[in-house]
Amino acid sequence: MTDQPLHTPLRVLFVCVHNSARSQMAEALLRQLAGARCTVESAGFEPGPLLPEAVQAMKLLGVDISQAQSKSVFDLYRAGRIFDYVISVCDQSTAERCPIFPGVCKRLHWTFADPSAVDGTPAQRLEFAVGIRDCIKNRIEDWLAGLESASREPS
Repeated sequence: MTDQPLHTPLRVLFVCVHNSARSQMAEALLRQLAGARCTVESAGFEPGPLLPEAVQAMKLLGVDISQAQSKSVFDLYRAGRIFDYVISVCDQSTAERCPIFPGVCKRLHWTFADPSAVDGTPAQRLEFAVGIRDCIKNRIEDWLAGLESASREPS
């Protein structure tokens, strides 16, 4: 994307089950990649503690999410929060539980495996989380590139 910010930043919400790994990584990655072009949050259906492997995976990129707090998607909904995009990053059946937010909102669904569901050694769990992180990063980069090319098309 260009360095010129959008006139109004896009408001983006990433949602997954616990708001402990995938949505937290997506939030931090979009914030890093888009800068002032987006305001971004994440939330979960059943908020839980951050997954240590997700924190470590992001730290390997120089991004610290260790102080991030899990939030409830339903609290954001009840507060009347408005988003331009609500992007679920969990499986389809879980994504269908996401409330319909007020206003004109585009719902997207990006399926990523759950790093908390992986058994193995700490090194294996970290390796899996890094793989998920990289998939999320690639998807965000592609999405941002698509937004940029769409904004350059004549109306």
